[in-house]
Parts: sequence; C-alpha cells; structure tokens
Amino acid sequence: MSRQVALLRGINVGGHHKFPVARQRALMAELGFQDVTVLLQTGNIVFADPGVPPEETARALEAGFAAALGFSVPVLVRTRDEIAATLAANPFPEAVAEPKTLHVTFLSEPPADTAPLDALDPAGYAPDTFRLLGRDLYLWCPEGVGRSRLAAAVTAASLKLGVTATARNWNTVNKILAVADGG
Repeated sequence: MSRQVALLRGINVGGHHKFPVARQRALMAELGFQDVTVLLQTGNIVFADPGVPPEETARALEAGFAAALGFSVPVLVRTRDEIAATLAANPFPEAVAEPKTLHVTFLSEPPADTAPLDALDPAGYAPDTFRLLGRDLYLWCPEGVGRSRLAAAVTAASLKLGVTATARNWNTVNKILAVADGG
C-alpha cells in the first residue's frame, strides 16, 4: 500500500497550538484519511495515500485543521518514497553513527532565493555544517544541535527562504519511514 506522510509545523511546542495525538488521529479520520498512524507529539502523520498529489493533500489538511482547530497549521506532505529518497541522499553519511546530531528541514519547495543560506559561511561554524539539496536542508552538528550557533543561524535563514519549513531529527525521519513501511 502506498503511503503519504504529513509533517506538521509548530504544534505542541511550548504549550502553544495544542493538537494532541488522539485529536490528530480522529481529525484525520473525520477528513476521510485512512490507515492513520501518528508518530510522536510533534506532528508526524503516516496514512494511506489518498490518490492525489502530496501538495493537494497538504492543502486539504491545512484547510481541515484550521476549520477544526481555529488556528493555522502549516503542513508539508511527502510520499513514502520521497522520505526514503531524503534518507538516501544524506550528504553527511558519517553523521548516521550519531543520529541525534543530524537534522533535516523539509521545505515545501526548493527556494527560489537561497541568499539567506548563501550568506552563512560554514567555515565560521566548523565543525557544524549544512547542505541544501532540492527541498531538503540537511544540518549536521557533531557536538549537538542545542549548543550549535550554526543551527540557530540556519533556522533563522530557513524562515527567510519564502517557503514553509519544518525540521526533524534523523532518528525521527527514520522512524517515519519505518512506520510508512508498516513497522
């Protein structure tokens, strides 16, 4: 069975925009989606492919969530195969040994203007580094993301790209794929 994955941005963070897992599951069913699995509290929803392009699914979810919740929830949708491709394209394979040090920021589309990222000089942030590949922005912070000046700079830059962005750590991306594969 083909699967899609909804990546929700900005829910259940610091007590704002509360959208509990049970409500996510119930609302997906109310909106007509089937075989729904919610992974973690941060908005990772795996479900049966509804037979429409991911961008159309994202628009339908955003509208349905806003109507039901009373606040906007930005949603990115990827297919199971797109999630697998993101994992396979990892430009930092050495980071996989410490997956909590590697993050992917999923973008709604490749940014037309990458100037905010281009302005960052990776040499000034070593050993931390990043790479933009299409709609995926990879960030590797070998000493941890929490202490990384580059992580903060990349987050700020990603907000200026003119696209919707939401980040997940490497462990979570792998778990999403495992769920999409039936695990």
